[in-house]
Amino acid sequence: MSKKVIIVGGVAGGASAAARLRRLDEEAHIIMFERDPYISFANCGLPYYIGDSIKERSKLLVQTPEAMQRRFNIDVRTESEVIGIDPATKTVLVRSKERGEYRESYDALILSPGAKPIRPNLPGINSSRIHTLRNIPDTDRLKQRVVDEHAGSAIVIGGGFIGVEMAENLREIGLEVTLIEGGPQILAPFDPEMAGVLAKELENHGVKLRLSQTVTSFTEQGNRITVHTSDGRESTADFVVLAIGVKPDTAFLKDTGIELGPRGHILVNDKLETSIPDIYAVGDAVEVVDFVNGSKTAIPLAGPANKQGRIAADNVCGLGTTYKGSQGTSIIKVFGLTGAATGNNEKTLQRMGIPYHVTVVHPNSHASYYPGATPLSIKLLFQPDGTVLGAQAVGYDGVDKRIDDIATVIRFRGTVADLAELELAYAPPYSSAKDPVNMAAYTAENILSERVRVFVPQDLATRDEQTTMLVDVRSELEHANGHIPGSLLIPVDELRDRLNELDPNKEIWVYCQVGLRGYTASRILQQKGYKVRNLTGGYKLYQMANYQPGQAISQELPADHTAKMEVAAAETVPAEPQTERHSAAPSEAQAKQHADAELDACGLCCPGPLIQVKQAMDRLEAGQILHVTASDPGFYEDVQAWAAMSKHQMLQVAKRADGIIEAYLRKENPVQPEAAAAQPASSPEGSTMIVFSGDLDKAIASFIIANGAAASGKKVTLFFTFWGLNILRKTEKVPVAKTFIGRMFGMMMPRGSRKLSLSRMNMLGLGAKMIRGVMKQNNVSSLEELMASAMEQGVEIVACQMSMDLMGIRQEELIDGVKIGGVGYYLGKADQSGINLFI
Repeated sequence: MSKKVIIVGGVAGGASAAARLRRLDEEAHIIMFERDPYISFANCGLPYYIGDSIKERSKLLVQTPEAMQRRFNIDVRTESEVIGIDPATKTVLVRSKERGEYRESYDALILSPGAKPIRPNLPGINSSRIHTLRNIPDTDRLKQRVVDEHAGSAIVIGGGFIGVEMAENLREIGLEVTLIEGGPQILAPFDPEMAGVLAKELENHGVKLRLSQTVTSFTEQGNRITVHTSDGRESTADFVVLAIGVKPDTAFLKDTGIELGPRGHILVNDKLETSIPDIYAVGDAVEVVDFVNGSKTAIPLAGPANKQGRIAADNVCGLGTTYKGSQGTSIIKVFGLTGAATGNNEKTLQRMGIPYHVTVVHPNSHASYYPGATPLSIKLLFQPDGTVLGAQAVGYDGVDKRIDDIATVIRFRGTVADLAELELAYAPPYSSAKDPVNMAAYTAENILSERVRVFVPQDLATRDEQTTMLVDVRSELEHANGHIPGSLLIPVDELRDRLNELDPNKEIWVYCQVGLRGYTASRILQQKGYKVRNLTGGYKLYQMANYQPGQAISQELPADHTAKMEVAAAETVPAEPQTERHSAAPSEAQAKQHADAELDACGLCCPGPLIQVKQAMDRLEAGQILHVTASDPGFYEDVQAWAAMSKHQMLQVAKRADGIIEAYLRKENPVQPEAAAAQPASSPEGSTMIVFSGDLDKAIASFIIANGAAASGKKVTLFFTFWGLNILRKTEKVPVAKTFIGRMFGMMMPRGSRKLSLSRMNMLGLGAKMIRGVMKQNNVSSLEELMASAMEQGVEIVACQMSMDLMGIRQEELIDGVKIGGVGYYLGKADQSGINLFI
């Protein structure tokens, strides 16, 4: 005799159970009840249909009742709601649109009722302008509101996955969007510093964020609705999307005897059996085991629901399959960024009292020398025995595969040693020989082996200044651009020579930009007898942890450029009039037709992109527009600063979804002499540098700065004296008459730029070869190319006559284009300069 199985609810859990049952038992009589007209649809895709990323509504329908019946011979009854269960008689009470109320018997019952959006009992909550998003009818109502009624603004309440996805998609189609969240951060599965990166991305795209604010009431006024919040403020829009969370849709089980949890979730064992025999439950309505910490939890995600449906079907057929719990692996797209998480976050571990360590790394998504590499941030949490507890990652590319690698290791109760040993696919366009996952594991191993002790940004609030010293081991330029208050600057390359500045009785807290130089510094100091800690994740993590809403720059998305870009400029290209409120944005190719010239600077490192921008702008006429693309992440800020210094107009700067930076600049008219005379006196615009050192690394730094300054429109003079003169010597020997001392100096000193040594770690010339090799791999111009570029841009190269006389160097021995001058000449140039450097 065939078994009769009733399934309550479709979508992920119910539909998966039905298909699996049929594959296991061809003779079973399977009935599926679904109260809506649709039994299986892509509920995770609903926001993207509203945002026009998914164009066709039909693509949301994974399976229709008719197709389900034909393929699997399942009796699908839509618009039929199960309103009661009688376990004693093994029957369910059904309210059907077609047949009214009736009872249906079962041998086994699988419950997949799902969860429904929370609607708090607030004044005005019943307004028709307040929408939730759970199913296809909800989606149709929202789509109609946006398209047919030409809504121009929306308020999203709730900063979870649905709320953020709705905010993104509504903004993508041109609406003004405000997101209100009751907690201090969006996206609870992430820790605050990681969630802050995604919040900043929302703000950069024009979404207004209001955190730590709860809604108190709603007021409908004509075609608008006003949201009142706990801080006394009001926000008004055309409609509201309510996305403050979900609760299990289990009210119909109240008097059945099925045991429920404190929040109404169905309690099940590892075979997904309820407290009543032959009744199983799956999906968002059930309470499950947290795979990492073993506690009871609820994780409303599509992946676990599908797996649970399959396992419930197995056990109806007597296979004895078990569900071992959920680790909450999740991922979200936020405009150009991707955020992903798996396992437990810090908040959960602290609440559960589980000891853990943390490490944060910021590697590139793939080999840095291959074009298009973008940074990603990975946070790894692990126990003192090395067991991986959780991870979070944020970036433009490669986030998904890294979090999946770590999720797999967690599923097998793996350790950071397992992560370190993973052999992952590598080719320059896809990864690095040391994958970012391996790099996170290496730093974790260093912590476990006590090769380094770390601190996190939150520890700075309780740092005792009487017993600790905070040391910035980055460069002087980086420190000047921003640092942690109260820190002493000692660049890592100078650390061994400046140990006298450190108090050996205090613990030294070091930090760099991303953690690597800080680790090097901590190893030096630890082996010198100091107690040291390194800031994991470096100054970049400190900035992430201290982000507050309102710090990001946001702009309207211009109509004549792709809406997929992050617009953050002081001024945008004016939008053309639109005949329709939500007309699609033109393609990138169409947008480029507005530019008079194109420049592809991708693959170049600083200052390469700026130099090329300067050269391209020089070729344009006043009023013409340059469109430039670059892959160097620093170009985003650099080009804005350059435009301001060079007096050109920045029309638009943007980060594309793939991390490529685009900018549109308009060449300004040069200031006429009469106009210049009428303008008030300004600070000197020139730059001068004394180059005293003949070290390769310092020569490279000198010419990088010179090229950048020249590209910014500054008049630059480099004054070479003493050992710096060796940079300017020709490589080949020049036959000139010299004194004995001059000949001795000539033999002992390096002849030309290609013979220069490093100031540190020269290693008999091997270090110099290595740094040149690294520069070539990373598309950084060589010293010789930088020198040629500087002279092409008009940088003045001056050799000190006095130093040449003392060292027996003749003008014929110097490269072409070098001017000979004295101290007076230099001082005259310095007097006209706003910046004077000594290298």
